[in-house]
Amino acid sequence: MAEAAGSSLEAHAPGDASGAPGDGDLDERSRAILDFERQWWTYAGAKEQAVRDLFDLTPTRYYQTLNRIIDSPAALAHDALLVKRLRRMRASRHRARGGRRLGADVQSR
Repeated sequence: MAEAAGSSLEAHAPGDASGAPGDGDLDERSRAILDFERQWWTYAGAKEQAVRDLFDLTPTRYYQTLNRIIDSPAALAHDALLVKRLRRMRASRHRARGGRRLGADVQSR
Protein backbone atom coordinates (compact mmCIF):
# COMPACT_ATOMS: atom_id res chain seq x y z
CA MET A 1 0.00 0.00 0.00
CA ALA A 2 1.58 3.30 -1.05
CA GLU A 3 1.72 6.26 1.32
CA ALA A 4 0.83 9.76 0.22
CA ALA A 5 3.87 11.58 -1.09
CA GLY A 6 4.85 15.17 -0.45
CA SER A 7 4.92 15.35 3.33
CA SER A 8 8.24 15.33 5.16
CA LEU A 9 6.36 14.42 8.33
CA GLU A 10 5.61 10.94 7.03
CA ALA A 11 9.24 9.85 7.17
CA HIS A 12 9.91 7.04 9.63
CA ALA A 13 12.87 6.69 11.91
CA PRO A 14 15.72 4.55 10.53
CA GLY A 15 14.83 0.92 10.83
CA ASP A 16 11.09 1.57 10.98
CA ALA A 17 9.21 0.10 8.07
CA SER A 18 5.65 0.95 7.27
CA GLY A 19 3.48 -1.86 8.52
CA ALA A 20 6.02 -2.98 11.12
CA PRO A 21 4.62 -5.19 13.89
CA GLY A 22 2.77 -3.11 16.47
CA ASP A 23 2.67 -0.09 14.16
CA GLY A 24 -0.60 -1.07 12.48
CA ASP A 25 -2.82 0.57 15.10
CA LEU A 26 -1.13 3.95 14.65
CA ASP A 27 -2.93 6.00 12.00
CA GLU A 28 -1.24 8.38 9.59
CA ARG A 29 -2.10 11.48 11.61
CA SER A 30 -0.72 9.96 14.81
CA ARG A 31 2.52 9.05 13.04
CA ALA A 32 2.70 12.60 11.65
CA ILE A 33 2.24 14.07 15.14
CA LEU A 34 5.00 11.87 16.56
CA ASP A 35 7.28 12.76 13.65
CA PHE A 36 6.52 16.46 14.26
CA GLU A 37 7.40 16.11 17.96
CA ARG A 38 10.72 14.58 16.96
CA GLN A 39 11.63 17.56 14.76
CA TRP A 40 9.41 20.54 15.64
CA TRP A 41 12.34 22.87 16.38
CA THR A 42 13.29 22.75 12.68
CA TYR A 43 10.17 24.76 11.82
CA ALA A 44 10.36 28.55 11.73
CA GLY A 45 8.30 30.39 14.31
CA ALA A 46 6.48 29.20 17.40
CA LYS A 47 5.55 25.56 17.89
CA GLU A 48 1.92 26.52 18.49
CA GLN A 49 1.70 28.22 15.10
CA ALA A 50 3.27 25.19 13.39
CA VAL A 51 0.67 22.98 15.11
CA ARG A 52 -2.15 25.17 13.78
CA ASP A 53 -0.67 25.26 10.27
CA LEU A 54 0.17 21.54 9.95
CA PHE A 55 -2.64 19.86 11.87
CA ASP A 56 -5.39 22.51 12.02
CA LEU A 57 -5.63 22.00 15.80
CA THR A 58 -5.57 24.38 18.72
CA PRO A 59 -2.56 23.84 20.98
CA THR A 60 -4.83 22.46 23.71
CA ARG A 61 -6.42 19.88 21.39
CA TYR A 62 -2.96 19.02 19.97
CA TYR A 63 -1.55 18.22 23.42
CA GLN A 64 -4.66 16.23 24.36
CA THR A 65 -4.20 14.21 21.16
CA LEU A 66 -0.46 13.81 21.76
CA ASN A 67 -1.06 12.51 25.29
CA ARG A 68 -3.53 9.94 23.97
CA ILE A 69 -1.05 8.87 21.30
CA ILE A 70 1.94 8.42 23.62
CA ASP A 71 -0.12 6.18 25.88
CA SER A 72 -0.65 3.69 23.04
CA PRO A 73 1.54 0.61 22.56
CA ALA A 74 1.55 1.33 18.82
CA ALA A 75 3.28 4.67 19.42
CA LEU A 76 5.89 2.94 21.55
CA ALA A 77 6.50 0.46 18.73
CA HIS A 78 6.75 3.32 16.20
CA ASP A 79 9.40 5.36 18.08
CA ALA A 80 10.25 4.05 21.54
CA LEU A 81 12.90 6.67 22.39
CA LEU A 82 10.66 9.60 21.53
CA VAL A 83 7.60 8.18 23.29
CA LYS A 84 9.57 7.38 26.46
CA ARG A 85 11.05 10.91 26.47
CA LEU A 86 7.59 12.48 26.03
CA ARG A 87 6.18 10.30 28.81
CA ARG A 88 9.03 11.31 31.15
CA MET A 89 8.46 14.99 30.38
CA ARG A 90 4.72 14.61 31.03
CA ALA A 91 5.35 12.82 34.35
CA SER A 92 7.80 15.50 35.41
CA ARG A 93 5.28 18.27 34.70
CA HIS A 94 2.59 16.30 36.53
CA ARG A 95 4.82 15.90 39.62
CA ALA A 96 5.69 19.60 39.56
CA ARG A 97 2.01 20.59 39.39
CA GLY A 98 1.13 18.19 42.21
CA GLY A 99 3.88 19.56 44.41
CA ARG A 100 2.73 23.14 43.89
CA ARG A 101 -0.83 22.19 44.82
CA LEU A 102 0.39 20.63 48.05
CA GLY A 103 2.50 23.66 48.87
CA ALA A 104 5.81 21.83 48.50
CA ASP A 105 8.83 23.65 47.12
CA VAL A 106 9.38 21.88 43.79
CA GLN A 107 11.94 23.17 41.28
CA SER A 108 11.02 22.87 37.62
CA ARG A 109 13.58 22.45 34.86
